[in-house]
Amino acid sequence: MLAPDLTILVIDENAIRASIIEEGLREAGHGKVTVIHEVNGVAKIIETLKPDVIVIDIENPNRDMMEHLFQLTRTVSRPIAMFVDRSDTASIEAAVEAGVSAYVVDGLKKERVKPILDMAVSRFNAFSRLQRELAEAKSALEERKVIERAKGILMKMKGLSEEEAFALLRQSAMNEKKKIAEIAQSVVTAAGLLM
Repeated sequence: MLAPDLTILVIDENAIRASIIEEGLREAGHGKVTVIHEVNGVAKIIETLKPDVIVIDIENPNRDMMEHLFQLTRTVSRPIAMFVDRSDTASIEAAVEAGVSAYVVDGLKKERVKPILDMAVSRFNAFSRLQRELAEAKSALEERKVIERAKGILMKMKGLSEEEAFALLRQSAMNEKKKIAEIAQSVVTAAGLLM
């Protein structure tokens, strides 16, 4: 699951609780563990350290601190595991929306840190894959729409059948070593200027 050479950032204002997490990570074979005890300025630390995984431990979360952390987690594209002592439905929903991969209530035990981090990384990777697939599907759909519009324009302007219009787009794409969608976009843009 987790490679031992991962860089892990632990954010915890409580030194005792942070040492439990750090000890659990080190016992699991992780040597690159950085612990910070202050939430302020954490964005700069993340930018400098470039951690592979972020662990946030909040003993008694208040609304302002949670909002600050959630704003931060929305901007970093990394697996995040969060430990809290108590929570409510709104906090859990906000954490999930902010991109927290694992949200553990009242479960800070040294031996649980590694499996929870493994799960956070797995969930993050699965979610990232789904986001990538969704973006690819949207892009393919947009390309398809542009190609359909370009075929319609060519059919109308040149009196071609649908198959002939597509063949013309495909041939132009091969001749110019471009994607059909790029040629189609050029046709649509040119038609927009001429009409």
